[in-house]
Amino acid sequence: MTSSGLKAIAPVPTAADFLDIVLSKTQRKTPTVIHKNFKISRIRNFYMRKVKFTQDSFDEKLGAILTEFPMLDDLHPFLSSLMNVLYDKNHYKLALGQLRTARHLIDHVAKDYVRLLKFGDSLYRCKQLKKAALGRMATIMRRQKDPLAYLEQVRQHISRLPAIDPNTRTLLICGYPNVGKSSFINKVTRADVDVQPYAFTTKSLFVGHLDYKYLRWQVIDTPGILDHPLEDMNTIEMQSITALAHLKSCVLYFMDLSEQCGYTVEAQCKLFHSIKPLFNGKPTLLVINKIDVTRLEDLNADSRALVQEIIDSEDVQCVQVSCYSEEGVMDLKNKACDALLTARVENKIKGSKINTIINRIHVAQPKARDDVVRTPFIPDAIKERKKYDKNDPDRRKLLKDVEVEEGGAGVFNINLKRDYLLANPDWKTDVIPEIMDGKNIADFIDPDIAEKLEALEREEEKLEAEGFYASDDDDMPDSDDELLAAKAQEDLAHKIHSQSIKKSKKNQARLPRTVGLRTLSEMTDALTKAGLDPSRITERAQMLAKAAGVKRKRPRDAEDGDVEMDDAEGEGGDDGEEAWMDVDGEEPPQLKRTKGNSGTAVASVNKRAPRTNRQLMGMRDEGQASKAIKLRDFAQRPRNYQAKAGEADRAIKTKMPKHLFAGKRKNGKTDRR
Repeated sequence: MTSSGLKAIAPVPTAADFLDIVLSKTQRKTPTVIHKNFKISRIRNFYMRKVKFTQDSFDEKLGAILTEFPMLDDLHPFLSSLMNVLYDKNHYKLALGQLRTARHLIDHVAKDYVRLLKFGDSLYRCKQLKKAALGRMATIMRRQKDPLAYLEQVRQHISRLPAIDPNTRTLLICGYPNVGKSSFINKVTRADVDVQPYAFTTKSLFVGHLDYKYLRWQVIDTPGILDHPLEDMNTIEMQSITALAHLKSCVLYFMDLSEQCGYTVEAQCKLFHSIKPLFNGKPTLLVINKIDVTRLEDLNADSRALVQEIIDSEDVQCVQVSCYSEEGVMDLKNKACDALLTARVENKIKGSKINTIINRIHVAQPKARDDVVRTPFIPDAIKERKKYDKNDPDRRKLLKDVEVEEGGAGVFNINLKRDYLLANPDWKTDVIPEIMDGKNIADFIDPDIAEKLEALEREEEKLEAEGFYASDDDDMPDSDDELLAAKAQEDLAHKIHSQSIKKSKKNQARLPRTVGLRTLSEMTDALTKAGLDPSRITERAQMLAKAAGVKRKRPRDAEDGDVEMDDAEGEGGDDGEEAWMDVDGEEPPQLKRTKGNSGTAVASVNKRAPRTNRQLMGMRDEGQASKAIKLRDFAQRPRNYQAKAGEADRAIKTKMPKHLFAGKRKNGKTDRR
């Protein structure tokens, strides 16, 4: 039960399951291997440990049950009385008492047999004492079969009870069966109580919740009550009597004047007077239900007099409702909540705690120094303001009226600038400047840009018509100064182009240096066609070829007199190396790829071969060296015969890992290891 004062309770096992749980835990958690050749002290400790562990397990399980089940004397009177009605207080206490006695007996059995085990002189005697101890404990628990079964039934029923808080604001519905109590709670709360056209549809307490004045209220629907002595009431009716007796609530007594419930108006009035002592100190409302069928005014004189007698009594309000047509349902809820709030405040004021609180509250009052009446000040503008009338043509225009004029909902767009507080109201419609990089974009807009552009285009057309931009491509520069200027301009354009290419290729893979190689004859022809003298470049290429000191590997051939060099001579200079050229049939030395200072791959010349073979150092000749190698291999042969393991060979260091071969085996096959 999740009710206030009761908490969730773990399931209670049967006696047989209880024994299985405890004994299997003892078998799993204690050692199981013992031999008669062990020291007698070790054998005694082995069996004493089993007896003590079993006793501790029984004590733990029984203690948990006794702790989780509530003590009736510690609960709220309502919960205590409700458990007495549902489960019989004597039977409940007897079941818990039997479990407490069983725990005490098991402790004594364990204590006695541990004392006997200290004097066991053999493995057999110690084993028999252990067996007898566990057997007596099991016998004690088997005798608790009935208390355990009863407590499990109580636990299941408690878990199904509604969560009732005895201390919160409560509306309590009572009356004869089938007068409309469950229909009302379904209307005012989110509860879903079964409603049927026969008596005692509700057999237990049902709880619903509602919100009123920002407070949470609980509404309790009680089973129907019949008018007979308290001793003759059954368990269903006693739940209602318990709630009426112990809960501080507002009582709603329902009556059915149409007598469709099967009970006369006289019987319903008689029941009210019978249970009226339970209403003392509680606000009470007489609810006349089913007014869609019969109202109070429709009754005959005798029945109406009986009902009027109840209404005229002290502290009883009458409310007429119809749960079918929902007439008066909300009015009844509001009246009941207000009546209970008033009663709770009055009870707090009557209590003893109010004196300690009210002494700390001070309400300032104007000092009565004269007889002047000081009325509250209300400005004239407020007094003269006309009350808004929807049908008045001169009424002030509301935002809703503006919305209708401008297209209605979905079309109208509210003007958020209307309520801006500015020094000048005309500024409200100004365009808000657009700021970019801390500057106003409007400051950079030229309003005359179109006219200026048009004037510039006319000027360009005029210059073009006059031949200002005309140029003769056939005219070559005559002087050396013009030639140098043209060459400088071309070099600058080439440099800018090459830099842009280099920048664009920065994050791309570089091509091998051999891709763009060009022969010296091709370069000479190209320079000659361009009007340049290639003699200095040819001399420099030949000088570099001679400086390398490479021997000729093939005869000179006039047709193969080419020199290979890179497209961009400056690229080779990035790494501090000169480009290699093949002059007049000379083959380049063998190139290998290395990394320069900048991390890029460059070409370099292979180093020369070593003068001596270090493998032959200390040897007279190659024959002596080969003989030494044979002697070395012969000395290594015995180790090879023993097949010594190396680093790459598979090795199983631990043949039987402890985590696989230690401890007891579980049930099942043994070929899992």
